[in-house]
Formats: sequence, C-alpha cells, structure tokens
Amino acid sequence: MSKDIRIKKGLNINLVGAAEQSTTKAVSSNVYALNLQDFYGITPKMLVKEGAEVKAGEPIFFNKNNEEMQFVSPVSGELVEIVRGARRRILTLKILADKEQRYHTSKKIDLQKADPSAIRSLLLKSGCWPFIKQRPYDMVANADMVPKAIFISAYITAPLAADIDYILSGKEAELQAAVTALSKLTPGKVHVSVGNTEKSPFANIEEIELHKVSGPHPAGLVGTQINIIDPINKGEIVWTIAPQDLVIMGEFLLTGKFNAERTIALAGSAVKSPKYYTTKIGAEISTFLYASGVNEENFRLINGDVLTGSKTSPDGYLGFYNNTVTAIPEGDDYEFFGWNKPVFDKISSTRALTFSWMQPNKKYDLDTNTNGEHRAFVVTGRYEEVFPMDIYPLQLLKACMVKDLDEMEQLGLYEVAPEDFSLTEFICISKQPHQQIIREGLDLLYQEIG
Repeated sequence: MSKDIRIKKGLNINLVGAAEQSTTKAVSSNVYALNLQDFYGITPKMLVKEGAEVKAGEPIFFNKNNEEMQFVSPVSGELVEIVRGARRRILTLKILADKEQRYHTSKKIDLQKADPSAIRSLLLKSGCWPFIKQRPYDMVANADMVPKAIFISAYITAPLAADIDYILSGKEAELQAAVTALSKLTPGKVHVSVGNTEKSPFANIEEIELHKVSGPHPAGLVGTQINIIDPINKGEIVWTIAPQDLVIMGEFLLTGKFNAERTIALAGSAVKSPKYYTTKIGAEISTFLYASGVNEENFRLINGDVLTGSKTSPDGYLGFYNNTVTAIPEGDDYEFFGWNKPVFDKISSTRALTFSWMQPNKKYDLDTNTNGEHRAFVVTGRYEEVFPMDIYPLQLLKACMVKDLDEMEQLGLYEVAPEDFSLTEFICISKQPHQQIIREGLDLLYQEIG
C-alpha cells in the first residue's frame, strides 16, 4: 500500500515538443565520451593510457580518495584522447568504439545471501557506484558512510522530461535486483515515489516503501520528496539514484555485464519529430538529433531538461546521468517595450500583464531569452509560492552569496541540491543564477566542514 503525498506549491511549465512514445534505435556512435565534470566531488586517477584498448565495463580510472571506486568504459574500443584543462586536470575521455562490442564480465553473486560489504565492494568495482549520489552536497556517494535512507523518484515533473513509466516498462527484474542490493546498504528504507501506483513498474517491487506523489513541478524532484518524507539533519546522509540507473545496476547484478544502454527522450519545439531513442551513455548527440530533424536554424541544444540541463552542441556527448536531450529556439532577439505590454505567449507566476494563469493546460513554445537583465535581488515573495520545501529560499540564497556558514547550515543547505532551485531561477525577476549560487554554497560548506 502506498503513502500519498500531495504537493500544492509549484508551477507546471507546459512546453510544446513532448517526445512521442515510440522508440527507435539510434545510429551507433563512432566516438563515446565521459565528461568528468559529471562526477562531482571525484578526483580521477587514470588506470589506462591514451591509445589503450578497453572493453565495455572495464575500469579506466578510479577515485583518488577511494581507490576501490572505479569508473568504467561504456563501450569497447580505443581510448583515443584524454582532454585536459588547466593544471592538467582531466576533463573528458574519448573512446573510439569497436564495431563489434566486447564486454568485461564479473562474477555474479547471490543477492539474497550476500552481506552488505560484498555488495558494496562489487558495486564499487563494477562502475555502478557513480550512479549513487548523496545528500548533503549532491555528489557521488561516499562509500565509507552509511545512509539513513535511499530515495528514488519515479515521478518526473520537469518540462519535456522522459516518461519514466514508459522507459522502465518490462524492466521489473532489473529494478528488483538493484533494489534488493541497495536495501542491504542502509538500515533505513528504500523510498520510491511514483505518480501512478497501478501502472508504475515499481508497483510490485518488493523491499521498498512506495509513495504516490501528485502536484506541480517540483513535486517530482527527489529533494522535495526527501523534505517531506524524511528530512536531512546535520550529520545525516541519504542516497539518491535515478530509476533508469537502477536498470543498468540491476542488469549488471543479474548478468555480470555493465550495459551502458539508455533510452532517452529527444524533445523540444525545435525538433521535427520528438521521440525516444535507444543509445548508450556518452554517445554523440548528432547520432539521434538529425534522425529526427530540427525546425530551427538557430536553436539551443540542452543536455538534460530545460531547467537543469547544460548547453551543448550537436557534436557533444550524452551526459552520464541524462535521459533527456532538449532543443528549443535560441532567444537572442529582444522585444521593444516587452516589459510594458500584455503577454499572452509566455508562462508567468504573476498576474501582472500576463495571462498564463487563465489557461493552465496550454502548451507554450518558449525560447531561451531571459526577458530581462541581471540585477539585485528584489523581494517579491514569489519564490516561496513555488518552493514547496520547508526552507526560506531567498534567505538561503543570500547566505550562500555572503558565505555565512552558520546561516547556510541553519537555513537548510544540507537538504538541497542546485536542481531544487531551478524553478525559483526560472521565475526570478532579478535573473540571478540560483543553481550556481547553491552549488558554490555547497562547495564552500564541504570544504570548510566536510
């Protein structure tokens, strides 16, 4: 039996260009890449040199702070390039894929009989551990710490995001294997939030506590759910993992092979035929983008959803954690006196010369224009109307900006991740980079307190 959670605060952003529920296998990419900026909090140390041949699932680097935590290649092939930045920091690893894939295999274990230390060691060595992220700090989980609970959000409310129920259909065996393993790594519960308890692939999964969530965005963000179900206090740790990452983890536990396959949603009004594609982590985005075609000559390509994703290009690579790629018109044009006339074609949380509140189900074709310039914070009370967590968002943002550690702790920085402020950033009339401010605050807190 599920426990119902209803979120009232928030704002749904209905956009044109949702992916049609039909899946096509993407053209195999010639080169796959791992962007090391995806692995927040990790200092990489290479295990193989440039020019080395690797198998899919074979370790290619490890975490300097925990040598047992290994990161593996998504495909077999040749490590053709190690892209470095300032002070020789490793930025990207590029692998020229083989036409016929070869897999590195591991010995399977009996999940029912295995103890937590054996499961933890297997996940660390297999390359599956990076899928597990921790709060506080929103980084790859520290394997030396035990979480009080694990949270999985299978209720997605972000604009144009992939439909999790559709993606996970038929993957119940893999989900169960992953959940069984994770449940042994915490003395608490594995909390899973869904939107429909009858149709969800998690409906019959054992060893979880199921929650039925309803409400506008950000009801689907795992941070919102943690805040309501089991808030984080100082000194406590919780883990989070995305549903599709559970499938990769579960398949590894069942077969001994790391299969980096993903079903991604290519969406957005700039896409001619938005749909789902089966590809692999790190694939070239062009391998499926041009198969659907684009409507615009000048468009913004986003690796992720429109609120939390990062700007990329057609020759960029699918992010390690992403299952959505979005293309929307580039907003590099400006409206004359746009601030002083009625607005009918944009979404707004206010009723000042805007009318989106009169048509809550209307879909909009928005571009990337911020409709204003960066300015000092204006106190309007609007953030609190769309921010459902029991936290004062404006005060926390200001505490992060002035680097007041005591205030940051007391105002709840331990509970949040940058994505929790994506909606307040969207409605911000001051055009402040909320997610960047929170990320910098988390980094400072980790450096000073750890």
